[in-house]
Amino acid sequence: MADQHLFIFGLGFSATAFVRRARGRYASISGTVRSAEKAESLRAEGIDALLFDGVVRNDAVTQSLHRATHLVQSIAPGEAGDPALRLYHDDLVAAANLGWIGYLSTVGVYGDHGGAWVDETTVPRPVSRRSLERVAAEADWQDLASARRMPLAILRLAGIYGPGRNTFVHLAGGTARRLVKPDQVFNRIHVEDIAMVIEAAAERRASGIFNVTDDEPAPPQDVVAYAAALAGYPPLPDIPFETATLTPMARSFYGENKRVSNNRLIDDLGVTLRYPTYRDALRALWESQSWRG
Repeated sequence: MADQHLFIFGLGFSATAFVRRARGRYASISGTVRSAEKAESLRAEGIDALLFDGVVRNDAVTQSLHRATHLVQSIAPGEAGDPALRLYHDDLVAAANLGWIGYLSTVGVYGDHGGAWVDETTVPRPVSRRSLERVAAEADWQDLASARRMPLAILRLAGIYGPGRNTFVHLAGGTARRLVKPDQVFNRIHVEDIAMVIEAAAERRASGIFNVTDDEPAPPQDVVAYAAALAGYPPLPDIPFETATLTPMARSFYGENKRVSNNRLIDDLGVTLRYPTYRDALRALWESQSWRG
């Protein structure tokens, strides 16, 4: 542990859960946030939080990168590409201590498969702009890792939920809806399972692509119905997808229908998910009353 230094680009929901789980494995942890308020909160936990807006370089980030032995990138790319690579590419090339990179991507890169199963051998065919940008960012990180002959784990995450970000929150806020699109399914993943997967990949310095998703792709309306029953809400009415009022982004999610296999998590990382289905996770969130966050 004495020489293990972890750097995170983007201490968001998933990356912060990983840091809190794995902090005992590293001599020091640093990472970026966008607000001074969040930086102060994380520093109180012993995490060296550095301001980075994705637009302007920060010299403190450069210094931390040159100490890092493990790096996780969780900032989404944009039209201009991956912000970490755009602003710190040369520093990443020169970071002599760096021995492993984890890139948090999305199962959205697979696109639409009409509900069929996909796995890590499936060729991406992204539909949305954000997924096209993810595929490009994955390729750019693969180029960097290849040039440095360094292991890179591309972790493609399914729909993320956990404390403070779940169906119970929507029910309590009156925003939960049972949208029904025939034969539509989604995979999901609890944030604690994401943290466990990142930890396992970093510990093994794993390389390759891994789908980080639960065992059971399921219709979204079933998830809402299960949560409502657990929390004692009356059944919500079905709302046909075709007539539902949705933002363009929300509607775009329903344009991708697939079942995502997570076999590599078990076979190559030795991971056993704590919450293999949405029922396991929602029941635990409700019984512990941790759903509020």
